[in-house]
Amino acid sequence: MNAPDHLQPIATASIDMVGRLVAADPRIAELNDHAGGTIGDTCALPQLAEIARLASRLGIIVSRAIVVADGEEDLELWVRAEPGDSGVRLEVTGWRQRSPWRQVGDVASRERDHFRSDADFLWETDAALRITALASEAGARFGFDATALAGQPITRLFALAEAGDGELPLLRAVSGQGRFDDQLAEIRGTGQHVTLSASPRIDPAGRFAGLVGAATRLPAPEPAPRRSNSTAGLPDRFTERLESALRTPLDKIIANADSISAQAEGPLRQDYAEYAVDIANAGRHLLALVEDLVDLDAVERPDFRLDPEPIDLADVARRAAGLLSVRASQKGVRIDRPDFEAVLPARGDFRRALQIVVNLIGNAVRYSPQDAAVMIELAQDGDHAALTVTDEGKGIASEDHARIFDKFGRVDPSEPGGSGLGLYIARRLARAMGGDLTVASAPGQGASFTLRLPAG
Repeated sequence: MNAPDHLQPIATASIDMVGRLVAADPRIAELNDHAGGTIGDTCALPQLAEIARLASRLGIIVSRAIVVADGEEDLELWVRAEPGDSGVRLEVTGWRQRSPWRQVGDVASRERDHFRSDADFLWETDAALRITALASEAGARFGFDATALAGQPITRLFALAEAGDGELPLLRAVSGQGRFDDQLAEIRGTGQHVTLSASPRIDPAGRFAGLVGAATRLPAPEPAPRRSNSTAGLPDRFTERLESALRTPLDKIIANADSISAQAEGPLRQDYAEYAVDIANAGRHLLALVEDLVDLDAVERPDFRLDPEPIDLADVARRAAGLLSVRASQKGVRIDRPDFEAVLPARGDFRRALQIVVNLIGNAVRYSPQDAAVMIELAQDGDHAALTVTDEGKGIASEDHARIFDKFGRVDPSEPGGSGLGLYIARRLARAMGGDLTVASAPGQGASFTLRLPAG
């Protein structure tokens, strides 16, 4: 391709609902041809195709910078994708050539690396501050449904706090098209507080095109001094130090392995992509073990307490099902979640109730055969609200009902599974909220786990 003419008008293209490049200006058509594609076939430029898919899925305009290969050179482009009834319309500007490597001193690269190294999770918005990217792993860790939030205003995820001058740093930065690092916020429905930071996206015409940001969990208040936890056999604050040391590197391993397996930067040999999936799964397993140890240390403290508040167990069930929907679909298991109109008032700790239900549904999905269903039922049981998760697995013998709630208790250690701490911790949490966790099962008849909490 000839050197770019910066005076040339915006180049446009159209990608239909199944990803075919159905029309393109000569510049885009030439790039697509160099990549081995033709008009009327699947778009051969994966970066353009991915932006089109994102805009179509969210139903909103998405703008962002990309880099595509053109022979021995790389081209920096700015792409604006607008979804319509028949597909997505693309507008491409920029067309700046660069060497196929990024300088160490590149400002945008340094900022992205800074976000990744310090943040608990990353997020992105469009120009209207609607969420265009949000890690599903963050949802599982913090208790929100990342998939359901896609395309929603960022204020559906974060409750923003005013600064000392009564202003919101995020809005102040947007109006001035600048960066901010000091926006305090609460993740809605979880009670967890974070600090937000972000840099603006500016398109080649100088217009604001969205934010690329990060969220960093604020530390919990320092706990009161306590004696060593003889039950867990661990020194004071050992698990807190363990989590601090391992969480960030494990998060990076998982995120990078997922990116490789998804082939986000272009095609990859299939066996390499499968290796990346194995690495990500191993990282998730290690992270789950760390989280189990942290929870075990917490629930076995003599001073462990939970402060009940009004919660909706139907909402908890829907959120938990949403967090596990991808895992279930990958295994071919259907989760029958409560209707959006369903309500079951209870009293408990929202985050811990969600943790229990995620554990129950996760176990049900793990032990269900393909094409099976996991059912979630709600009921008023006297002065308690009851949530029951039922699977179609092989069931549990009556003599094993007590053992599965023991610490490190597993019926068959040879089966794939967790650490044997999940149900032990879940029952301790349920009882700390004034409720209980029970099982009803028999061999060959699946299993039903019921969480009961005081009625709201």
